[in-house]
Amino acid sequence: MPQSGSAMTGSTVARVAIYPRSVKGRFRNLKWGILGLAYGVYFLLPWLRWDRGQGPSQAVLFDIPGRRFYLFDLVVYAQDIFWLAGLLIIAALLLFFVTGILGRVFCGYFCFQTLWTDVFLFVERFVQGERPARIRLAKAPWSVGKAAKLSLTHLLWLLIAMATAATFVLYWGDAPSLLVAMVTGEAPSAAYVTVFFLTATTYVMAGWAREQVCTYMCPYARFQSVMFDSDTRIVGYDTGRGEGKAGRAKLAPGLKTREERHAKGVGDCVDCGYCVQVCPTGIDIRNGLQIECISCALCIDACNNIMDHAGFPRGLIGYTSEKEQSGAPVRVLKPKTYGYGLALLVAVGALTWSVAAREPFELSVTQIRQPLAVTLSDGRVQNNYELKLTNKTNETARYAIGITGLQGAELEIGRFETVSLEPGRSVTLVAHVRVDPDEARQAQQDFKFVVEPVDGGDGRGEPRTWRSVFYIPSLERAEVSLVH
Repeated sequence: MPQSGSAMTGSTVARVAIYPRSVKGRFRNLKWGILGLAYGVYFLLPWLRWDRGQGPSQAVLFDIPGRRFYLFDLVVYAQDIFWLAGLLIIAALLLFFVTGILGRVFCGYFCFQTLWTDVFLFVERFVQGERPARIRLAKAPWSVGKAAKLSLTHLLWLLIAMATAATFVLYWGDAPSLLVAMVTGEAPSAAYVTVFFLTATTYVMAGWAREQVCTYMCPYARFQSVMFDSDTRIVGYDTGRGEGKAGRAKLAPGLKTREERHAKGVGDCVDCGYCVQVCPTGIDIRNGLQIECISCALCIDACNNIMDHAGFPRGLIGYTSEKEQSGAPVRVLKPKTYGYGLALLVAVGALTWSVAAREPFELSVTQIRQPLAVTLSDGRVQNNYELKLTNKTNETARYAIGITGLQGAELEIGRFETVSLEPGRSVTLVAHVRVDPDEARQAQQDFKFVVEPVDGGDGRGEPRTWRSVFYIPSLERAEVSLVH
């Protein structure tokens, strides 16, 4: 049997072009509202200014050279990259949680492929006309009029794809200056490569591939069945009401009212095909739930419009579940729902706590092991350490650096006693720690570096410590000789 939107040719599957028809209704209005919000956020956010006191004035900026991301008042440093893992975990759990209750609503309303395909279809209808006109145009022989309409369609698609790609690039630099640099040919080569790649992929995926992405490329369509159960809300067709005992039939003399149709055993479905014509993946929802269905609910709007026109009750196609169709009670709250919900709350809580409890500055210490220890002319032993200090506040701060737990030790970090750091800046210092071996008790001694904010408003906070080890090779050799 051929699959929806495809036709078998030997052992291969050839695509059958789909020309979705427009429809009006509450779900279509909801999709337009979500699309408008998503496009507004995506295209306007790079231009939103944000005063942080210090740093760039762009609200959302991914500064790769500076190795930090700016999200309004939150500055994410390279050391905080684990937050990204937290966000991905939250997104996955949210997807599982929602899918278990409401099915593939993400695909139908929020997926980038769905949003951009909707806009490309709108452009296609605007230039070429409604579904019948587009089908006639596709079958018509080549002419000046056909070439002009198709050329204009693809030109507008390319412009939308290019705007999408260029906007994505603007998130990675100061939007006004980066746009000017791109137009004048002064932007980095990576910007042009990214624009070209995203333009091509957006144009192909939303303009040409369309439903093929949802059916064959997206893995979500394959593993969604793992999250579905008999309580999951899906777009479903009421077979009992629609088919009756004698099947469905078109409106005709003697079959125009429900009473006439029911008397002859005919269901409420008038077999208009409107639900199939509006489907972006080209399936017939009356054949049951299929892997191609993205739960966009446009078939619900289409069927409700026909039911209103015929004077029949709405709901022949609607959001339902397997249990609801069989008349059994539906359980929304069940162990799986509680499990996903609890895991989601834990993940959100952990990420929120991590962001809120982040220290105003960060310290890391690495011992320089080449050489591990040096004996100075005065007999003292010196170990060297590399300290990296990052100011994560929005104000300049000064820090005092010391050591504790190492008796008689001397710390030298240069000619300064404190380190001053501007907001968001890091500094790497080489610290020399010197100890008289006569005062040391053992070859390896634990001690701590202590960094304490001296001033700087938000830079104030609890001192940070870092445990390290001091080595005295001569004592180590002495300990070995005593053992033997």
